[in-house]
Amino acid sequence: MLTDLWDRASATQPPLSWELSLALGLLALAIVATPAGWRIVRHLVTLIHEAGHAAMAILVGRQVGGIRLHSDSSGVTLSRGRPRGPGMIATVLAGYPAPAVVGLAGAWLLGAGHAAAVLWALVFTCALMVVAIRNWYGLWVVLVTGTGVALLSWFAPGQVLTGVAYLLVWVLLLTAPRSLVNLQSARRSRGSRTSDPDQLARLTWLPAWLWVGVFWVLCLAALAVGAWQLVPVSLGQGS
Repeated sequence: MLTDLWDRASATQPPLSWELSLALGLLALAIVATPAGWRIVRHLVTLIHEAGHAAMAILVGRQVGGIRLHSDSSGVTLSRGRPRGPGMIATVLAGYPAPAVVGLAGAWLLGAGHAAAVLWALVFTCALMVVAIRNWYGLWVVLVTGTGVALLSWFAPGQVLTGVAYLLVWVLLLTAPRSLVNLQSARRSRGSRTSDPDQLARLTWLPAWLWVGVFWVLCLAALAVGAWQLVPVSLGQGS
């Protein structure tokens, strides 16, 4: 069973033509930009956002206390350790760029022909998050996402699997800046000061708007490099 699973996850598929990749990118843009489409993908974005907080917390030596995902697409990751300092700053900083970074890594894997690895990496992430989830709605989101992608990866033919992987990567690259638009809108309308950039402002004494700018630079840079990997590189190969 494990050998078969590894064979599927490590299998290679030829990259899509640049025309088809671009078409899937435009489809992803339509999904992310429309209210109906955003309602479908926003929970995946929150899942990756909170996974980013948790992963960074572990990397800097903090202990993850739990993750909650809510029906309004908000989430929270609790970690234990020093309340201030570089480790805490890195943990808070990791959330909003996480979908962009994951999308960029996925674009690189797709360029190398590892579409299956992109999907199985998401399954693996969901499996790890199950033990950290602390509310029923979050558990439902993680289980549905992980199970759905696992079944697709196991039974779908190679061309379908590749197409879904491309669409997923485009969605992640595009949802990162869309999340920042929502962040700025929420900060203006609600006057809330509990967001990640506001927490970073309290931790560093640098203004929250500066941290929002850092998020924008990281997310747009990942989108530009990821798009270059998904479209122009293939174009240069003459596919």
